[in-house]
Amino acid sequence: MFNTVRLATLAALLAVLIAPSPLRADDEADPLPSWNEGGVKAAILDYVARVTTEGSPDFVPAADRIATFDNDGTLWVEKPLYTQFVFVIDRVKAVSNQHPEWKNKEPFKSAIDGNTEKLLTYGEKGAMALVTATHSGMTTVEFNDIVSNWLKTAKHPRFKRLYTDLTYKPMIELLEYLRANGFTTFIVSGGGTAFMRAYTEPCYGVPPWQVVGSAGETEFRYWDSSPTLVKLPDLLFFDDGPGKAEGINTISGGQPVFAFGNSIGDKEMLEWTANCKGLCFMGLVHHDDAAREYAYGPESDVGRFPVELMEHALANGWNVVSMRDDWNQIFSWGEAETPGAEAGPQ
Repeated sequence: MFNTVRLATLAALLAVLIAPSPLRADDEADPLPSWNEGGVKAAILDYVARVTTEGSPDFVPAADRIATFDNDGTLWVEKPLYTQFVFVIDRVKAVSNQHPEWKNKEPFKSAIDGNTEKLLTYGEKGAMALVTATHSGMTTVEFNDIVSNWLKTAKHPRFKRLYTDLTYKPMIELLEYLRANGFTTFIVSGGGTAFMRAYTEPCYGVPPWQVVGSAGETEFRYWDSSPTLVKLPDLLFFDDGPGKAEGINTISGGQPVFAFGNSIGDKEMLEWTANCKGLCFMGLVHHDDAAREYAYGPESDVGRFPVELMEHALANGWNVVSMRDDWNQIFSWGEAETPGAEAGPQ
């Protein structure tokens, strides 16, 4: 019995000793293996080392190491449509039998007919009409279940994989690397808070309370005699453009020292980060890889990256990631399975 206990204890100690641990800035192993050696990767590693080294003039206390990331186009695929917009269209179709008037009423008719090109012409107003109709009139628990079940089956039209498989491996590595070095990582997106919270923890390791997004109003009611929260059709907060900085302050109570985006909607978040006390890091993902993902820019319907944003970034020392040149792998399942190239830059 004595020897058995000793062996079990020794085995437990060995398991602890050999278990993998998060990679810190001073570890020898490469914490960002999906990033090619180059200026952006070097800048990230240098920044983290400087702000986490006690005694460094650039040291930032752990409590102030707030890192914010846009979601669509920064952490996962946003082409040909934002994932949540695909979900909205599917929901319109799923409940259209309860609304026969939608068959002749826009933008619902275009959603039901699958006429995406026409649907996009209705812009933000049209999108809000669809969201209001499909995201309200139910409890928060019911909505969470609907989103979770949809994510288990919905697949991207080009890659033929679940949307939750289309996260960018280099950015997942970056999130993990930052957290291993005392950063608190927030997702700050124009997407719906409730929609994103269904997948951010398993996909990114970001818990629901660190998700800042657009949100609708809720109301406490007794639903079937049970106390619950019901989703209302009114918009509480739109988290894009200036709203991103406002949302970060409201939810986190602090100012980021590290921020990543990919479009003009992230400009104010990055500008606010650049105004932080001490050393700050601002990054933008540029989609320029049509073979492995997509190439788009100034004229894109989603994730627009105008020339003036590129000029502003370069003039102010922001770090622009070229998906083609800076990432040796985009998805965790590898590019060998990636379908052929789509259309060129947009």
